[in-house]
Amino acid sequence: MTASSASKRFEDQRNWLFRLVAGLMAPVLRLFFNIKTTGLENLPKGGYILVGNHVSYLDPFAFAYSVYIHMKRVPHYLAKESLFRIPIVGKILPKVGQIPVYRGGKSNEEPLRVAKEYLAAGQVVIVFPEGTLTRDPDLWPMRGKSGAIRLALELGLPVVPAAHWGVEKVLGNYSKKFRPNPFHTVRVKIGMPIYFEKPKKDALTAKEMGDATDKIMREVAKLVGEMRGETPPEKLWDPNNKGQTQTGNFRKDIK
Repeated sequence: MTASSASKRFEDQRNWLFRLVAGLMAPVLRLFFNIKTTGLENLPKGGYILVGNHVSYLDPFAFAYSVYIHMKRVPHYLAKESLFRIPIVGKILPKVGQIPVYRGGKSNEEPLRVAKEYLAAGQVVIVFPEGTLTRDPDLWPMRGKSGAIRLALELGLPVVPAAHWGVEKVLGNYSKKFRPNPFHTVRVKIGMPIYFEKPKKDALTAKEMGDATDKIMREVAKLVGEMRGETPPEKLWDPNNKGQTQTGNFRKDIK
């Protein structure tokens, strides 16, 4: 998807294909779980970056349902590029406003430009800053990557922390055991938007960027803790410090 193709859809994000896909998917997802969203009053108007925790392969569907049905906004994901290579699905995703993100050193300049155009046009872009499913053994959010902060700083837009809990009971962390239950509640909780002042210098240092990202992820962890009735860990899990890979199913290597 190019920036120009994104621009053509700004006036009517609910194009016929999006409405068709949403109309088909929403009742199907309702058979998987029952989503309840709180904190809607915290949402700002206009464009913002919504960040959330990543526990299960079903997370994008749970968040998309919450964003479209409860928040009344069109969800635009920064999603891993491999999804766009799936037959049929890969052709539909960009046409309904989803944005591929590349791994392995390939430039993400074009995807980020598209995300910026969506945001500048008042749309919502969803990011899972962890970049992969959490590797924390207790399923707390991990440390995050700085892409959401970079977008927020460049455009002067807020980052909205959000969290969900309950999806892991339907499809566990790195699991293939699918247990749909239309009566099982998945909760989504929205926190207060966070605004970052543009740096007076050219850019934030790596440490400043890391601290800002950590602040966001701690807010997400706090929301998870409120739903779980537990206190999140003092230090967020970091795969680098645990000898774990950054991507892929690390559980396959566990004996």
